[in-house]
Amino acid sequence: MKIKSRVQLRKNLKNKMLKDLQSAFGKEMEDLENKTLEKVTLDEYSLILVEGRPLLFEIEGHLFPTVRGALEMGLQKRLVVVDKGAIRFVSNGADIMAPGIVEADPEIKEGDFVIIVEETHKKPLAIGKALMEGQQMVDSDSGKAIKSISHVGDKLWNFEF
Repeated sequence: MKIKSRVQLRKNLKNKMLKDLQSAFGKEMEDLENKTLEKVTLDEYSLILVEGRPLLFEIEGHLFPTVRGALEMGLQKRLVVVDKGAIRFVSNGADIMAPGIVEADPEIKEGDFVIIVEETHKKPLAIGKALMEGQQMVDSDSGKAIKSISHVGDKLWNFEF
């Protein structure tokens, strides 16, 4: 991934961004207030570095945690829990099928970005875009429920300077 630009965020932009993130994820995002945030523009994404670590990224005009960000910040909202059988596929970038979903945040709407976690330890495996509502993911026994965007081990996960 090629870096096009890297700039530190101004205070007013940082505050607006943090307000949006807090409304989506709650108090877990308050920790970012006293940290240095930088925006890195890449070929595919814009990353937000928190103290030099790629914890957030911009996709389709929305800010969302990377898999590493979800892991480090311990987020508890917009989670979709998959069973053990789905872990290998999700970790390799496969889209998430409804039969593999054990639990989903009922507030998830179609088109929302979500964090896919495994059921045993609730560790993030991937970030995806919901193709159906949260409750529908759990109730449905067929079909694709989430389009995978980023997963553990991909170029976003391994991104370093």
